[in-house]
Amino acid sequence: MRQSPRCLFDSNIKEFLHYDNDYIFGVLNSNAHGILLTTSREAWEGEISILKNSLSSFESSDGKIIFEYDIPRLGKRIDAVLLLKGIVFCLEFKVGESKILEMDIDQVLDYALDLKNFHKFSEDRIIVPVLIATKYNSSSSVIQASIYNDRIVNPLVTGESNLFNLINDVLNKYPNEAAVNKDWIISPYAPTPTIIEAARSLYENHSVENITRHEADKVSTDATIKYILDVIKKSKENQEKSICFVTGVPGAGKTLVGLDVAIKQTYQGNDEPVKDEGAVYLSGNGPLVAVLSEALARDNVAKAKIKGEKKNKSDAEREVKKSIQMIHNYRDTMLAKIKNPVENGILEIDPTKAIENGEAGFGEVEHVAIFDEAQRSWTHSRLAAYLKRGGTYGNKLKVPNFPMSEAAFLIWSLDQRKDWATIVCLVGGGQEINTGEAGISEWIKAINEKFSHWKVYISPKLTDKEYAEGKVNDLLKENTNIVYSDNLHLNVSLRSFRAEKLSSFVHSLLSFETNNASNIYNEINDNYPIYLTRDINKAKAWLHGKVRGSERTGVLITKESARFKPLSMHVLPSDEDNAVHWFLEDKTDTRSSNYLEDAATEIQVQGLELDYSCVLWDADMRFENNNWRFYKFNGQTKWNEVLPETEAKSETIKYMLNAYRVLLTRARMGMVICVPYGNPNKTSTGYWEDSTRIPEYYDGTYRYLKSLGIKEI
Repeated sequence: MRQSPRCLFDSNIKEFLHYDNDYIFGVLNSNAHGILLTTSREAWEGEISILKNSLSSFESSDGKIIFEYDIPRLGKRIDAVLLLKGIVFCLEFKVGESKILEMDIDQVLDYALDLKNFHKFSEDRIIVPVLIATKYNSSSSVIQASIYNDRIVNPLVTGESNLFNLINDVLNKYPNEAAVNKDWIISPYAPTPTIIEAARSLYENHSVENITRHEADKVSTDATIKYILDVIKKSKENQEKSICFVTGVPGAGKTLVGLDVAIKQTYQGNDEPVKDEGAVYLSGNGPLVAVLSEALARDNVAKAKIKGEKKNKSDAEREVKKSIQMIHNYRDTMLAKIKNPVENGILEIDPTKAIENGEAGFGEVEHVAIFDEAQRSWTHSRLAAYLKRGGTYGNKLKVPNFPMSEAAFLIWSLDQRKDWATIVCLVGGGQEINTGEAGISEWIKAINEKFSHWKVYISPKLTDKEYAEGKVNDLLKENTNIVYSDNLHLNVSLRSFRAEKLSSFVHSLLSFETNNASNIYNEINDNYPIYLTRDINKAKAWLHGKVRGSERTGVLITKESARFKPLSMHVLPSDEDNAVHWFLEDKTDTRSSNYLEDAATEIQVQGLELDYSCVLWDADMRFENNNWRFYKFNGQTKWNEVLPETEAKSETIKYMLNAYRVLLTRARMGMVICVPYGNPNKTSTGYWEDSTRIPEYYDGTYRYLKSLGIKEI
């Protein structure tokens, strides 16, 4: 019997009822391609028997039963799908269970939502999620569509004895549905998984092909990955050094591209890494690395458990670290090899500290290094100050008079190889958010001044204003080793599958392109809701009313925000463990983002995402006199304005603006912006009750956002 590659067994109901149970079990077992656990055997045997008993009355229908239906691009598998009289039933079995658990209801609801959002032949169907706890002695009595008007029925629960009646009740409730597409099983997909889901799938399958959209021609991740791999191949063949600059709108998949290149280059289609061909994904974003690494390690342990294997968490973490590392650790490994102190401003390898390793020379073992968020690399002054005092990231090595920026040193590190090397810089426009982040100009200066022999492959968009303040052309005009390629720009946001134009809306909002912002808002708001409020409790209620299943929501706030305590908000501490819990724990854990008690900052969420968000807009950035004005709180009594009087203060202003750019582009499905009222009360003597939250600090921002047409809740 030939099976679809997307499931372990499928047939029409008549055939299913006539097949021997052992035959069906044998097909499931044969197509599982793995060690069958006793629990899987018992579950499948129970499911086969229950479904045969429940579907016997539908033998003459044109219905179809599908076991273990794979949602490949999201790495999920539904126990069973029943296609009957135009309705899609998602069936999740808990064989032997007598209790209904919320997490099990969320699981089957997630499957329904995935089909609705990412499965073309299900997007206009009635989808019915059903949880079957086989020993449960009751059943849902109310069949009701969700309040979201998306044709998903609220999750139903039943025991095995009542499954037929429940299915029949649903069919009577929706009697006139058109037949499901005959090719439902092989329906096109258009998913955009979160970066955490994508990383899990990549790490497991060593391929990006099943987790990005191919139906949309304008989505260019595949072309970008292919181009970078071709540059790597050419660099190896010609024994040369090369650097690629990849640009992209927020949420366009830069991190996904970086992870995929690292894994594809390392494995090259094999189950084991190819010797001496390795690549490593590096990021200076501590929360991103911590969250991805923890998610992958947890997933590794869970998958081993399902297979009946035992794997320690520490072993799983070590496996992950081969592919994903903090850039500081990579940098410090190379620092340990240099002569110290540095003499005459020239870095040299100290032969007493390092051993030459064949063609790798004194470099690291990887030929390819992918630097995510390359615009956040440190300036020379920041890195020199850091190394002068001995660092803060566990590195106690003091290097006085360090002569290079972080970008220059990272290129220098790869340049120590004798043979070939490729650097891939993933660049976010207008996303420098910390003092001392150099932007992309520092990379180009390093190439021009110290590494002119490197081949440079560059996105034409790197010349736009948000990259190196529009100075890239001037910086590169004397360099003859430049190749421009449109394939190095990702121009469509994958983060929000509902609103590809979100990044354009945010850019227009922040740049006072009011007509464009209003037009984009009107275009996207039906599918990607954006609302405005002045009441944090209304914002929280809106978020709680939106998320379903295991979808994530959270409150976001800039690190310069200061007056959030009166709103009963707490800012998430900067420790990376807090970010891990905030992003990964489920809604039963008070540390989870879904509790809406801890607000995360741009530092903790850059590169990551939520399904729905609340951006809490404080008085640090205000709309005044048709412009943005910037303020820092002194920690006690007042806000002090930041004016562009010096280069350093101009940089600070840029970082503060970019913080809101980051926060406003974190949500995949919708957001609410909360601009508080402030405190309008005065004392009996006529003074402000709270002079740090005067309403005028907020009113201008609220009126500006309102003028764009953003609706209120």
